[in-house]
Amino acid sequence: MSLDINTGKLRRNAFRVTKKRNITASRVRIPGGHVDAKTLGEISKIAEKYGDGTVHLTSRQGFEITGIPFEKMSEVNRALQPIIENLDINQEKKGEGYPEAGTRNIVACIGNRVCPYACYDTTAFAQRIEEAVFPHDLHFKIGLTGCPNDCAKVRMQDFGIIGMTEPQLEEDRCVNCKACEKNCKKKSVEAIKMVNYKPFRNEEKCIGCGVCVLSCPMRAWKRSQKKYYKLTLLGRTGKQNPRLGQDWIEWIDEESIIKIILNTYDYVEEYIDPNAPARKEHIGYIVDRTGFQEFAKWALKDVKLPEKAIVHHPMYWGGPKFEKQTAQKSLRY
Repeated sequence: MSLDINTGKLRRNAFRVTKKRNITASRVRIPGGHVDAKTLGEISKIAEKYGDGTVHLTSRQGFEITGIPFEKMSEVNRALQPIIENLDINQEKKGEGYPEAGTRNIVACIGNRVCPYACYDTTAFAQRIEEAVFPHDLHFKIGLTGCPNDCAKVRMQDFGIIGMTEPQLEEDRCVNCKACEKNCKKKSVEAIKMVNYKPFRNEEKCIGCGVCVLSCPMRAWKRSQKKYYKLTLLGRTGKQNPRLGQDWIEWIDEESIIKIILNTYDYVEEYIDPNAPARKEHIGYIVDRTGFQEFAKWALKDVKLPEKAIVHHPMYWGGPKFEKQTAQKSLRY
């Protein structure tokens, strides 16, 4: 059976156009990548009943239920409703599936619920951002990682959020064992030196990773009560000019990050290429057109950064450049 399908509407409802005629796949968002076992069972049932019995785990920590006939999409949306409600996903109308899939699922490393290196609860912050920005059809990619190890590869996202901590030293617990100095040199950026038999932390050099906290056998170093982050900008993959995101603001707080992301939606609405297919254009291409100064003006509107925040300016991106290539190429021997 052949169906007349509006593919734009199909994609915005989080279904995929596939290689098989009249067959689609449903994309299930898991903000922050954390899901209970019951939900996994429900996804399995939907795959068995409506799809081909298989599920793809996506690179953005979601699920794709594959092999769904077009005529079954409405039934799949209704079957997905308990999952959407359990994950607390914003919806416009119940029973109609995931709306506006342009903003991709917000990914996160496992965070401090499990990992000792993580400086914060990545899943909780991812869910908070999800609640603020979804649903939206603009092409945003947001990733969170608990520490500068960047296990979630957030520098490949439009917004990369890296956990930081401001280590606090209880001097009376310190026994001058030098463990923090040795481990900061071996595993981080050598920001700690022993001065008069006590560790001295170079605040300008420190990246807030928390290695000193983990390495201290006396628990003299502790993570700060305040949560801080590093915000990286405009990483991207794709055919044309892929590049890594660059550090923009260090020692930033959650409220400022969310406000900057929301402001960027306004910026993109203003400057997106009107001919962009399905309103899909990497933010970095728009910034390349308008200049970073214009982007920063929009992004920082009404943002109250912490006193401690460091804003890097100007911003430069490297990476390959594929446009306007000359026909002649250099020969290497």
